[in-house]
Amino acid sequence: MSEFIVYSIPGSPFGRAVIATLVEKGTPYRLSPVAPGAHKSEPHISRHPFGRIPALEHDGFMLYETQAMLRYLDRVLPTPALTPADVKSAARMDQVMNICDWYLFQGVNHVIGFQRVIRPRLMGMAPDEAAIAEAMPKAHLVFKELSRLLGSKSYFADEQLTLADMMVAPQLDFLVETPEWPILTAETPNLVSWLDRMKARASLKATTWERLAELAKAA
Repeated sequence: MSEFIVYSIPGSPFGRAVIATLVEKGTPYRLSPVAPGAHKSEPHISRHPFGRIPALEHDGFMLYETQAMLRYLDRVLPTPALTPADVKSAARMDQVMNICDWYLFQGVNHVIGFQRVIRPRLMGMAPDEAAIAEAMPKAHLVFKELSRLLGSKSYFADEQLTLADMMVAPQLDFLVETPEWPILTAETPNLVSWLDRMKARASLKATTWERLAELAKAA
């Protein structure tokens, strides 16, 4: 199998989802780090014309958009399968992945995670408390709906791990150390248990911000 190269910024939850999926597949990969802020310029803009993170290269084939990357990996690396065979479970997986993109990230993690983590850690700036407060109603709605969809199951779409879990876990883990986390999970304890279960997996342990930052330095 030819090399998989992931172009990402350490700390990106989308980049982490792709790398963690490669780890779940037991497949070697190479992290090609993108410096914070450099994703809007060359050479990354040639990989991803919209200037987002990450991008994936495999045997000369370049791909962007996290959902497309995860589905590609599950097709080209079919074992272990991360897409349910049952069509309803697969539809639920697709639904949760879209919730992750359009509601959990957009307007929630893109605001709260950015303000609480990125601004102070990478930009040396204080968080915008008004922006966070404005995002909280949507965050409560997203957490409530993810909790409902998870229910008492081990994973979102099945009793087995799927691509939906691989996408959502890095997004939620980004929020764990924010003061909003205990507020958002006060009425959604199943999400806390689920995330603890996900973080115990080797794939999540191997792809923490700190671990990927070490890999980036060695690249």
